[in-house]
Parts: sequence; C-alpha cells; structure tokens
Amino acid sequence: MAIDRTLISGSMAMMILGLLSEKDMYGYEMIDTLRQRSQNVFELKAGTLYPLLHNLEEKHFLVSYEQEVLGKKRKYYSITREGKKHLERKKSEWQEYSRAVTHVLALEV
Repeated sequence: MAIDRTLISGSMAMMILGLLSEKDMYGYEMIDTLRQRSQNVFELKAGTLYPLLHNLEEKHFLVSYEQEVLGKKRKYYSITREGKKHLERKKSEWQEYSRAVTHVLALEV
C-alpha cells in the first residue's frame, strides 16, 4: 500500500535528524538507510533530500563537511546541538500525535 505523501513530508526532517543523531552520513547513505529501515516505504529521491538538508542547515540543525573516501569527495552531514534539541521536541510531538491518532482510531472499531 502506498503511503500518502502529505503524511511523509511532515515527518521527513525528523527522520533525517534521527539518522544523523546516530552518526554523520552522506546523502546516498541517508537515502539507502531510510529505505532499508522503513522496509522500502520511504524511497527518498536526491531531489527531495538535498533541499531538505539545505533547509536544515540554514536553520543550524545540521552542518556539512567534505571528506575524501577512496579518492572521491563526499559531503557529510552532522547534527548540531540545536538540531538534537529540535529532534527531541519533534519526537515528543510525534509521540503525542501518534497516541492521539491511535486512540481515535481505536474508538471507531
């Protein structure tokens, strides 16, 4: 079953910050990890990811740096202290939201 894009777009920044809270990653690594962990539900395209990363960087939730790996330069992203605080707020909001949705849907049964 395909997931409605509006449900995904609101939570994508939180998921990206969550990945980066574990370790620094480059773009394709984030796309691949997100796809694997979601069992192919989240198949993010580079054209969606990079504008999101730039937006998070402008908000000072991420910083980027280049590193050479096997002779190729890769741009890695790292979550900032402010990004970690933002992630914790968003996770709390998500937990409250998902509990509320679950309760409403359970009442319908």
